[in-house]
Amino acid sequence: MYTDYDVIIIGSGCAGLAAGIYTSRAGFRTLILEKEIMGGELMNRQLIENYPGFANGVQGPELGSAMLEQAMNAGAEVEIGTVLGIESKSQYKLVKTEDQSRTCKGVILATGAHPRKLGVPGEDEFNGRGVFYCATCDGPEYAGKPLAIAGAGDSGVDDGLNLQTLGCKITIVELLPQAKATQVLLDRVAANPNMEIKLATKITAVLGDDKVTGLELEDVATGVKSQLAVAGLLVRIGLIPNTQFVRDILPLTPLGQIAVNENMETSIPGIFAAGDIRHNSPMQFATAVGDGVTAAMALGRYIRSL
Repeated sequence: MYTDYDVIIIGSGCAGLAAGIYTSRAGFRTLILEKEIMGGELMNRQLIENYPGFANGVQGPELGSAMLEQAMNAGAEVEIGTVLGIESKSQYKLVKTEDQSRTCKGVILATGAHPRKLGVPGEDEFNGRGVFYCATCDGPEYAGKPLAIAGAGDSGVDDGLNLQTLGCKITIVELLPQAKATQVLLDRVAANPNMEIKLATKITAVLGDDKVTGLELEDVATGVKSQLAVAGLLVRIGLIPNTQFVRDILPLTPLGQIAVNENMETSIPGIFAAGDIRHNSPMQFATAVGDGVTAAMALGRYIRSL
């Protein structure tokens, strides 16, 4: 039967764009829908050093723009739009957005994840007034000022290394007794006089008046509280999968991810999931690309079998 598109890909990060390149090159009419910024999380990352093929690293926006251009050159259509839900019919899928519905033969879910919040007093109150979640987007506003970063994983430490080049004094606060970042990043922090990591320390409140002026901290071992004077707080404590819009049709894991098999197939034929939203995802750019390619190739086989 005729459908508006052969493939609709929801999300334009690494997984979605990689899938779009493959489905378009295979001759399938492809639409990539993105809720916010084309390129997804790539557009929020500055220097990515562990993506294969770039010995000196690559800027996230540069990589995202190149992938987007490649997908469009292959024939994919791209559009900004919020997906409200999906209906699965026997021979087609119906993807509903805020302004219209479109039919397709198969769907690839690649909506990524959004930042996890601390959930402490002052976080929501000072959101946009010192509390922020994207170093690339908001970091330059705090050039030359002391900043705190919640989370000593790769993303938090990498963001801290980039922000200190703006003249910022960086304090990374980690709840666990050990930092989760890779050793090469931790070595750079240790060698940088403008950075320090506070381990086994909990942020209990964000302080301020009109804007953030500091944080209330608590030593996990002793319970002793202290204050840290900063002009801003970057929160990088993990990601929550963007799967709310499929809760009614797909079972989710306790972490909110979608169960898939080795071909990225979900429990519904013709619907695939790739990247950060699929079960057991390592949440890495390189693996998201692989997921997108795997989903695209499997979806191609599915469409040809109809």
